[in-house]
Amino acid sequence: MTATPTALGLERARRRTIRSLVVGVALGSTGYIAAVTVATIVAEDLAGTSAWSGAPGASVVLGAALGSAGLSALMVRRGRRAGVALGYGVGVLGALIATLAVLTRSLPVLLVGTFFIGFGNSSNQLSRYVAADLFPEARRASAIGTVVWASTVGAVVGPNLVSFAGLGATAIGLPPLAGPYLLPIAFVGAAALLSFGLLRPDPYQLAHRSDAAFDGATAEVRLRELVRRPAVVAAVVALVVGQVVMVLIMTMTPLHMTHNGHDLAAVGVVISGHTFGMFALSPLSGRLTDRFGSPPVMIAGLGVVGMAAVLSAIAPPDGGTALFLALFLLGFGWNLGYVAGSALLSSGLSVAERTRLQGATDAAIWSSAAAASLSSGVVVAFASYTALGILGAAMVLVPIWIVLGRHRRITATRSPAV
Repeated sequence: MTATPTALGLERARRRTIRSLVVGVALGSTGYIAAVTVATIVAEDLAGTSAWSGAPGASVVLGAALGSAGLSALMVRRGRRAGVALGYGVGVLGALIATLAVLTRSLPVLLVGTFFIGFGNSSNQLSRYVAADLFPEARRASAIGTVVWASTVGAVVGPNLVSFAGLGATAIGLPPLAGPYLLPIAFVGAAALLSFGLLRPDPYQLAHRSDAAFDGATAEVRLRELVRRPAVVAAVVALVVGQVVMVLIMTMTPLHMTHNGHDLAAVGVVISGHTFGMFALSPLSGRLTDRFGSPPVMIAGLGVVGMAAVLSAIAPPDGGTALFLALFLLGFGWNLGYVAGSALLSSGLSVAERTRLQGATDAAIWSSAAAASLSSGVVVAFASYTALGILGAAMVLVPIWIVLGRHRRITATRSPAV
């Protein structure tokens, strides 16, 4: 059967939207990851103690929590394009404020800047759901994996630009630690312009209508009912704990390395390995989820996260290779759970209902991660980096038990694509 011109035009528009989302996430993640790489180091430099080193990470994830909830609500009313572009714009503002904080040596100003940087990162996160809207349920995990994969660019490029940005800042008379915050101004700014200009028509107009019609009013009413579903409970717990454990370990690793004689270049390599694991294998995570369903992939991801936490705890302090492997596995395990859990939140709902539920879930994920980031500095200051890894390994047992307990009820309402 030959497709009608209207169908062909819709397919082309969807492909163009996916390409725009991929490029936007690649740009946005580059700037964001570069800024996060040095956050603990900058905080310790400004505060004079490691006890506050986790504060910028907490500020970032609190910003992402507010951004996820606020932008998803805006999207229901104004469309996906408005929400994605606005989030990136707020991220640029945050980078400007963070640069000012380094110049004025003010930790409170840094926390304001990193809060807005985190708000901007919520556009990166919500873009995966924008992509999922364009496909039927059986292909949504793969669509999510494609957009999450775009962050591989930021994972590889962002941390390795840190040392060059520091040299560039010195060359123009700025402190070296101001350099990394100049990167999101350029990269996240480009993502904002691209999203505003190219996400036309609005992705909502291109969404696949296989589940139910768009109904913003119904979404507002049903949100409280949706969060009680077994699939939603399992997905939220798995996503939250996976994020918390990853943040606990990732946040403190740069500081742990610098305290044990590693330079910024070595830190960049390890964080690049971690973020590469977080994003590069996303298409594989998506295909596995579409093939086997979300629960088995979430359990596998949590298991890898637990193994990585143990490895980080027993790695020698000066062992860059062991830490590289631990952080890579931490990222890959997170990715498996992130893609599978996100796909589970895109099933059986109208587009508007999905938008509200996904925004609320991401807000819960980032709020919990904010507490983890702030606590990570305290744990390291009063215990050790090893204790942090052991704590993370113990935490993953809870969501594994919950997902296993709800597996049958989840698969009864959603069958994996074969």
